[in-house]
Amino acid sequence: MAKISISPIITLVLILNVVSYSEAALGAHYYDQTCPQAESIIYQTICNASIYDPKVPARLLRMFFHDCFIRGCDASLLLDSTPENKAEKDGPPNISVRSFYVIENAKAKLEKACPRTVSCADIIAIAARDVVALSQGPWWHVLKGRTDGRVSKANETIDLPSPFSNTTTLIQSFAKRGLTVKDLVALSGGHTLGFSHCSSFSARLHNISDPSINSKFAINLKKKCPIHNKDRNAGEFLDSTSARFDNDYYKRITMGKGVFGSDQAMYGDTRTKPIVDSFAKDEKLFFSEFAASMVKLGNVGVKEDGEIRVKCSIVN
Repeated sequence: MAKISISPIITLVLILNVVSYSEAALGAHYYDQTCPQAESIIYQTICNASIYDPKVPARLLRMFFHDCFIRGCDASLLLDSTPENKAEKDGPPNISVRSFYVIENAKAKLEKACPRTVSCADIIAIAARDVVALSQGPWWHVLKGRTDGRVSKANETIDLPSPFSNTTTLIQSFAKRGLTVKDLVALSGGHTLGFSHCSSFSARLHNISDPSINSKFAINLKKKCPIHNKDRNAGEFLDSTSARFDNDYYKRITMGKGVFGSDQAMYGDTRTKPIVDSFAKDEKLFFSEFAASMVKLGNVGVKEDGEIRVKCSIVN
């Protein structure tokens, strides 16, 4: 069994109470009195799950992004569909989102320790920080106090960033959520963890001639994803150290080895190329900016009129 350990981490001193593109104030010490063991319970749950399934860190980090980009960080992604409503998790971009059970396990433990206190939205935010730290990335204070939303609609997932998007489209999408060009490049660095199936990038190999891709890299990808590929599990890791959170993702982009067209496109745009270069050269800078951008993302669409779900997959 693999043993997960945390390398020396970068602790960032961040403002503890922030209101940014949200309707409610959050705080790093929100549960200090009502559920002081909350973060410890979540961490241990995430750690145990990651030991048994190495895919958990990438999946939970992606879950945080996908939740916050639709209706804000309100755990609407966790809600199950009903006969009357098709929920976000069943929208096309979210079909491949996995490991919901990890959040549910953490929630069940928290309900025993501190009933109706810790929101599912806060669990996702804390989990995203913890999986980055477990993968040897930065650590930051997660601002807490989110409530859970009651609405989740699959058709709204069309607004999620796509691996086929150009840089202008991505910049506009992030701007709608109060996020800058630097935030876009920094948060894209989350792709340092994880794997993509062929369907998310094979078009740039077969349907069109993409001059931005390294020719030898393209040949390698074509072997893994042939034009008549029948293996649904086939694909490619998004960087060469996919289990470790580092700046290899940016180094590969500078060499024309970005797997997604949207990732590689950042190196062909004067608005994003200098930032990619700076992160490729300076991992500490990337870590610092990623942590700061994660705090900003965690403030998107925070609601003060939601609820604290007892079970994350259904409304109370």
